[in-house]
Amino acid sequence: MTSPNAAIAAEPDIPLAQRLFERMRQDSARLNGDAPGITRDTYGAGEQGAHALMRQAAQDMGLEIATDAALNLYLTLPGRDRTAPVVMTGSHLDSVPRGGNYDGAAGVVAGLSIIAGWIAAGLQPQCDVTVMGIRAEESAWFPLSYIGSKSAFGLLPPEALDILRLDTRRSLRAHLHECGGRPDDIATTPAYLDAARIACFLELHIEQGPVLVEAGQQLGVVTGICGSLRYRHARVLGEYAHSGATPRSHRRDAVVALAEVVAQLQQDWAAMEQQGHELTLTFGQVFTDAGQADISKVAGLVSFGVDIRSRSNDSLQGMERHLLAAVSAAEQRHGVRFALGERSGSQPAQMDAALQEQLQASAQRLGSSQRRLPSGAGHDSALFANQGIATGMLFVRNANGSHNPDEAMALDDFAAGTRVLAQVMAMRAGLAP
Repeated sequence: MTSPNAAIAAEPDIPLAQRLFERMRQDSARLNGDAPGITRDTYGAGEQGAHALMRQAAQDMGLEIATDAALNLYLTLPGRDRTAPVVMTGSHLDSVPRGGNYDGAAGVVAGLSIIAGWIAAGLQPQCDVTVMGIRAEESAWFPLSYIGSKSAFGLLPPEALDILRLDTRRSLRAHLHECGGRPDDIATTPAYLDAARIACFLELHIEQGPVLVEAGQQLGVVTGICGSLRYRHARVLGEYAHSGATPRSHRRDAVVALAEVVAQLQQDWAAMEQQGHELTLTFGQVFTDAGQADISKVAGLVSFGVDIRSRSNDSLQGMERHLLAAVSAAEQRHGVRFALGERSGSQPAQMDAALQEQLQASAQRLGSSQRRLPSGAGHDSALFANQGIATGMLFVRNANGSHNPDEAMALDDFAAGTRVLAQVMAMRAGLAP
């Protein structure tokens, strides 16, 4: 493997990145009018437009362009040895509804800007280098994690094609077919990606929390990615009753039962943290039935969702045991029934130790402030890592969090992260002038 010194002079094409970010912002505004933030809907017009934009940028550079049955996008700079395992980078291009412009997209844009810089400098890597635009990472549209990357590795269950998009109530199969994909081939043809043919996968992504901003540091070298355990469509079934005429002893109050469970789990969470567990617990949706609930009624139905995240399967399972115990106790005390519904989730993943060292060393060489930190959010990198692929992830600081219209990433920070990514990619791809 040659020194990356030849690639250091090949500055990533940051003006190209700036143009791509601005075009994606404009495209979202055109599609969504005055709605705040950015919306690039999974297997819809928003995601389609972003993929078309990246395809055009790759075509202008002369890259090889391919898609798989799920319409993941592969943009490849050919290497000197076309038989060698591929160095890959990339991320997703969809967004949550009314999210920000950089979540996911920054990783694809960074990869293209790096390759554009190499081409301008006349550099060719030893192996192929591929930028992957991944489909359907955000589960806000279809309630399943990592649809695009699972499809690429042949891991998407056939029944997943029948799940419904939450806004349109149309199936994944229908949306995929409408966008030009081949849903029937996902389950019946060999996986497009073979882990043995991938030398490494690197993903640049905005940080989605406040750690780097509060620390005054530009970049974060990710140590591991949390897995999740979710009950998305849980309910508490009680009994509607008159608020004034029903004494406490005769109530089957769904709100009170759920409130008790939430309070108990907050205590359990704190106790687990004291025992050394690292996890989060969130009840992100809690609501009564708008058609039946009333200020003068005891609530007979509450719907809710619970999200548990950790880098440890033991911690995920431990909190789930607490959840089930709290539910059972509340059912007995309040005469209600909890219907937790389908359980879903994703596996935790550890990032490759050698790639962590290389990312950190590169940041230090380039004078970028950095630290190591775990990712509480899920990313496609977790799927790659769990296929046995050496995987690394680099966070760029981002003000105002993520999954909201106020997401903010400074272009200088993006450029710093892209330069770090470029050096590590160059080392892994054996780049020579």
